[in-house]
Amino acid sequence: MGALRAAAPARRAAPTRRRPAAEPAVESDLDAIVEAIVYLYTESRRVTKEAAGRHGLTGPQLAVVKMLESVERLSLSELSSLIRARNSTVTGIIDRMEHGGLVARRRSDQDRRVVHIALTPAGRRLARTLDVEPVTIFRRVLSELEPGDAAALGRVLTKLARRVREIVRAPEPPLPPE
Repeated sequence: MGALRAAAPARRAAPTRRRPAAEPAVESDLDAIVEAIVYLYTESRRVTKEAAGRHGLTGPQLAVVKMLESVERLSLSELSSLIRARNSTVTGIIDRMEHGGLVARRRSDQDRRVVHIALTPAGRRLARTLDVEPVTIFRRVLSELEPGDAAALGRVLTKLARRVREIVRAPEPPLPPE
């Protein structure tokens, strides 16, 4: 995190007047926000990796176990969408988990092309022991916010996520002529 701060210009002195809401954010404010987002992301990955490692799992395998814990089953496509990975990547994760006895595959009775993934009894037992995860930590911390702050943060994060999705999905700009 220090690298982000080191690259940022020195913090400006606190303004003597309150900045109007329409005025763009100060660059140092933006750097602090980006630093917080990066910290939350890396810390959640670290916590997930540690928890997974204690049980002989990878981070993605732990995510799959926790997702399947709250539902009866998910199709491979649904699971791929939830963990934001290609079907081929999720197939590899599920192959290893199935080999370890944590999940089972079953073809849909309605559509034989659809494969559902469900936890086995061993997978359900493991899921119950995995109590430390980023979602749990974030929920705990967020529950400590004042109701107005939580609502405001929710609105801001929703706007941020929507805008990032727009940018990521935007087509690549054309290359300049040579």
